[in-house]
Amino acid sequence: MVAAANKFLSALSPEQKKQATYTLTDAERENWNFVPIARQGLPLKQMQASQPELALALLRTGLSSQGLARAQATMSMELVLKELEKGSAKRDPELYYVTIFGEPAAKKSWGWRFEGHHLSFNFTIVDGQHVFFTPSFIGSNPAEVRAGPRKGERVLGQEEDLGLDLINSLDAAQRKTAVFAEKALRDIVTSNKKEVTPLSPTGIAASELTAGQRTKLMTLLKLYIGRYRAELADKTLATITAAGLDKITFAWAGGFDRTSTTYYRIQGPTFLVEFDNFQNSGNHIHTAFRDFKGDFGRDLLREHYAKHHAK
Repeated sequence: MVAAANKFLSALSPEQKKQATYTLTDAERENWNFVPIARQGLPLKQMQASQPELALALLRTGLSSQGLARAQATMSMELVLKELEKGSAKRDPELYYVTIFGEPAAKKSWGWRFEGHHLSFNFTIVDGQHVFFTPSFIGSNPAEVRAGPRKGERVLGQEEDLGLDLINSLDAAQRKTAVFAEKALRDIVTSNKKEVTPLSPTGIAASELTAGQRTKLMTLLKLYIGRYRAELADKTLATITAAGLDKITFAWAGGFDRTSTTYYRIQGPTFLVEFDNFQNSGNHIHTAFRDFKGDFGRDLLREHYAKHHAK
């Protein structure tokens, strides 16, 4: 990440670098969003020559091949939306911004963000040793392309299908515990909040599932964790495991097939996953991964500042 960030920064003009960089303590670092608005940072649209390639090279340092494929498919979905909306200027696959916070260096604390409509990747590096990748968001509009040359494409199809598979594997008693509303929620509950706490109701615990159902739950959870490069995913899964796999819960709202609007959450002592497919009559998905202590590396950064910057 340090190498890719510095290579990107070195390719920028002084004006571009000023636009792309903030201090680590700037409030902008936590000003994240996933709607089509103007952002702070340097957009791909204003980059030249090799700069966009270097921006994507930085993104690759944080994502797995699966995550990168999701991200690039999400960006390309802007072209589908542009056609559906008769050429809307805000639908542009180049309106994705790179922002660097602090100085990328091997033993320093710094961060970076790659963000645009339906994408927000926020990475925080503390003391050059600890890497945090939340809050994190991927969405898809449309959830399924229903006409044209890309008909049938579903960027987040696995997230939807595996969730439906799990809820439909529950028996009547289990479903009574898991389902907390007949109608799907209108959006993810946590939205673009800077900090989140566990949500209620929590649904059914992994300890109340059969072995096969627990496997389905873990497969779904690993799909979200697997968006990030292996070193980060493995460490996150280890933290979740140490906190207790039986404490992970699954909660559902809405119908039980793809003709319905749906919402689910997977929650454990340390993390939260949200999935919502409500807008556009159930053809517009939002997904988020949050870490109760690790969002923006907040807790560890507090320790860092208390230790090294007490004055």
